[in-house]
Amino acid sequence: MTTERSVELTPVSQPATTPSQTVGPFFALPGGLPWPDGPDLLPPHAPDAVMLRGRLSDGAGEPVPDGLIEIWQSDERGRFAHPDDPREQATDFRGFGRCATGPDGEFWFRTVKPAPLPTPAGATEAPHINVTVLARGLLDRVVTRIYFPDDPMANATDPVLSAVDPARRDTLVATATADGFRFDIRLQGDDETIFFAV
Repeated sequence: MTTERSVELTPVSQPATTPSQTVGPFFALPGGLPWPDGPDLLPPHAPDAVMLRGRLSDGAGEPVPDGLIEIWQSDERGRFAHPDDPREQATDFRGFGRCATGPDGEFWFRTVKPAPLPTPAGATEAPHINVTVLARGLLDRVVTRIYFPDDPMANATDPVLSAVDPARRDTLVATATADGFRFDIRLQGDDETIFFAV
């Protein structure tokens, strides 16, 4: 035989919100993921050098001062500075750079504009730079690409860029500057940069 017990339910007041915490690690701290050549993919006075500058911002448009941007790319002939690329390579081009963002979210790289690349399927990819972003609040890296404004025909037939919603493609295209290009990265919100699952 069971006996029912009456239970009085008392409304619970709304619990206080727990404080938010920033997800680390913090890459701008000394010793965080150093790279010997930093943002220089080639020597400072290389004749074909261009500057690539940008700003990393969060969903509210505020700068992310403790982010880390990495780029990797081919050289101006479509060659990679990697043992898996058996073709002749430029000896002074590193192909990889890493730059911590400053207090204003700004980053920069000294690099070259890459060449178009063949795909395994026989198509051609427009000149582009691969980008990885690491920052507070991200549990994993995000990956995007930078395309160039002076290659509209190549961009139109690029297999990756043409798969992006036409209304959002401009988030992947840099703007020209006096000494190179600018590419701002927005992590969320209006004009969020397109990121790729890799």
